[in-house]
Amino acid sequence: MSKIIVVTSGKGGVGKTTTSASVATGLAERGYKTVVIDFDVGLRNLDLIMGCERRVVYDFVNLINGESNLSQTLIKDKRVEQLYILPASQTRDKDAITVEGVGRVMEELKGQKFDYIICDSPAGIEQGAKMALYYADEAIVTTNPEVSSVRDSDRILGILQSHSRRAEQGEEPIKEHLLITRYNPKRVAEGEMLSVSDIIDILAIKLLGVIPESEQVLAASNSGKPVILESDSDASSAYRDCVARLLGEELPIRFTEVQPKGLLKRIFG
Repeated sequence: MSKIIVVTSGKGGVGKTTTSASVATGLAERGYKTVVIDFDVGLRNLDLIMGCERRVVYDFVNLINGESNLSQTLIKDKRVEQLYILPASQTRDKDAITVEGVGRVMEELKGQKFDYIICDSPAGIEQGAKMALYYADEAIVTTNPEVSSVRDSDRILGILQSHSRRAEQGEEPIKEHLLITRYNPKRVAEGEMLSVSDIIDILAIKLLGVIPESEQVLAASNSGKPVILESDSDASSAYRDCVARLLGEELPIRFTEVQPKGLLKRIFG
């Protein structure tokens, strides 16, 4: 049975698309047939991070409008066997996405036996973000350890609890997961960032993982590669932990403490 997961937040620039790409890639690597959908109509960044921007012929809006079919629109990833990308349009308005149109696409994807449908939400609480979360079964609420980011994520939780199809139909609520990105334990210790416990106290949802601040995230994105595929990266390890937890595995949360310097670093700085 297909599971729809939205990756969302109130604030822009917190790593939603990076997270969508890495979580989808991680699930596909585990053998699950996975599609990741870019809901950010008018901007379209997912295809850049996935390294398939030159292969986009038709997009999500074309599919909703019946201007293309699913096999024409889906882009099969060249690196991971079970991974597909559904890109957004750069030339349409966000109002081009409707509840009915998204619903039809979701049913088509379910009919193609996709195990996971990952919805990469645009920032904010407007039409595009509401469309991305409407059909969700689960939500990964992504936040930075900053007061403004956490506050905006709190607003998104309210929308998840009131504006989703599950809420409207009185079904079991969307299962919510907290993902903290760009976490720097040293800056937290110096009082420059909120701690993991501070964020959990404010948002009161279960922690899925902590992604450490890393230059490799930007480097991977610029090279058209989900950071989870960077085998020597702490961010990659953290995302793999998140995927494992999504699948029900119990793992300790890593990358939340300042790492002590080794002998050579203490000697040579």
